[in-house]
Amino acid sequence: MIKFESVSKTFLSQKKAVNAVDNVSLSIAKGEIYGVIGFSGAGKSTLLRLVNLLEKPTSGRVVVNDRDVTSIPSRELRQLRRRIGMIFQTFNLFNSRTVYGNIAYPLKLARIPKDQIKARVAELLSFVGLEDKADQYPEQLSGGQKQRVGIARALATSPDILICDEATSALDPETTGEILKLLKRVNEEYKITILLITHEMHVIRSICDRVAVMENGRVIEEGQVFDIFANPQKQTTRNFISSVQNDKLSPKLLETLKKSHKGRLYRIVFRGGATSEPILSQTARKYNADFNIIYGSINELQGQLFGSLIVEFPERTPQLEPLIHELSQNVEVREVIDHES
Repeated sequence: MIKFESVSKTFLSQKKAVNAVDNVSLSIAKGEIYGVIGFSGAGKSTLLRLVNLLEKPTSGRVVVNDRDVTSIPSRELRQLRRRIGMIFQTFNLFNSRTVYGNIAYPLKLARIPKDQIKARVAELLSFVGLEDKADQYPEQLSGGQKQRVGIARALATSPDILICDEATSALDPETTGEILKLLKRVNEEYKITILLITHEMHVIRSICDRVAVMENGRVIEEGQVFDIFANPQKQTTRNFISSVQNDKLSPKLLETLKKSHKGRLYRIVFRGGATSEPILSQTARKYNADFNIIYGSINELQGQLFGSLIVEFPERTPQLEPLIHELSQNVEVREVIDHES
């Protein structure tokens, strides 16, 4: 559906070359929800704009529906862009047009007959839950309602791909959840491939199938959302995940724990089937060891569970090293030290 093949995009800034996108290769399958996450300046917005050639790559190829978008004629590019819908952080609605007029606009540009426009707009207003807002103007709507209009407008020409540029960044948490559910419906009912960029890991966790993490123009980590959450390889990815897992101890709390718990502290991470097995208790019992669960959390992702516990073993636990070694054959175990929890 969408392929980036060794794609780079370089800008000149104050006579210096800036690699906004640096040798990125990705493949996004038809029908999936694919997230790209990164901090400001990571290159994710530039990457998104390469899909419909709002930015042209300096090198490499961008392939959409088996066509290299960098080499197709202008007429075909216009047709391709009609198959790609976009929604934006700032909504980008026409303030001088009603809700109906905003949704109808791309259909008028495509010279669709008026009766078909009327039917299509009515269908989309029903889909996004704004049947009673057709005659209102954007200034009369809440942020969430504006984004619903933006989604309806993006769907007007029945696109194959929907690109979401920080679509929930301007919304409160409750409204964000509603918009994410709507995007999930778009994907499931219209079978539309969704490519979204965000700096919010909870967005990725909520609806994405796969995710790419970008930093300094490069993809530093990529894979299934569960795999990335359960076993992040890069510090930037760990930072994003910690922002939603709430299982990383602050230095102050860690110091307090170390003062009140004189034993050795370990973080134990359970994934998949290990979350339903009494691995910790069975292993501790085998070595006749006591333990104290100090802190923990559990998360659900893509129909799977993974959890994290911080466990104290008394200082004089016999055979602690063999116990930890055996435990680590089934789950991830690492000692909690001053700079890592």
